Amino acid sequence: MRWDRLFEDLEDQLASEWEAERAALDSEAERVRIARMTLRSRLSALVESPPRSADRVGVEVLCGDVLTGSLRAVGADFTAIRADDAVHGLVIAPLAAIASVAVAPHALVRSARPRPHERAHLSERLTFGFVLRDVARRRLPVRVVSAQGRHQTGTIDRVAADHLDLAVHDAGTPRRQREITAVRIVPFAAIACVHLDADAAPALV
Repeated sequence: MRWDRLFEDLEDQLASEWEAERAALDSEAERVRIARMTLRSRLSALVESPPRSADRVGVEVLCGDVLTGSLRAVGADFTAIRADDAVHGLVIAPLAAIASVAVAPHALVRSARPRPHERAHLSERLTFGFVLRDVARRRLPVRVVSAQGRHQTGTIDRVAADHLDLAVHDAGTPRRQREITAVRIVPFAAIACVHLDADAAPALV
């Protein structure tokens, strides 16, 4: 009986040590996984989750503006927010221009969970410049907000590798030569966000 009890104790001890070792490995793996998470992956998880009425975000950009609404898409280096109000419409913000993101507690937890390895959506491969080229091609009116908080309305004439050309004119007026007050070269790095009309959206966002 004593030998049986001894073997049982050894088995219990071995099982406890195995569980402790596995928990330690799981904990270390989780720490490594979290250390590799990016802002883009957190936001992508919120876009992919089933929408809920409470799933609203408040995206603060570098100029201090807070964009409140729902995440529409996350690209390679930008996010698109459908604003709650009709004034702001669709807003495209470079990830580098995001100062903070306010989310509901349940959404915060959901965004940090492991994601299944699936093929990336097309929108996740798109870049800020690629989307702006679609905006320029369609001649959509825009409001470009700088990182310093300056608002400029107009039409994007062309989009290069790291900057755009903006024909500045009043909102609500077409791009005609007599309406243009200035033409500006705007680096992507200086842009906090780009606002589109509520009824306009890039074809690929």
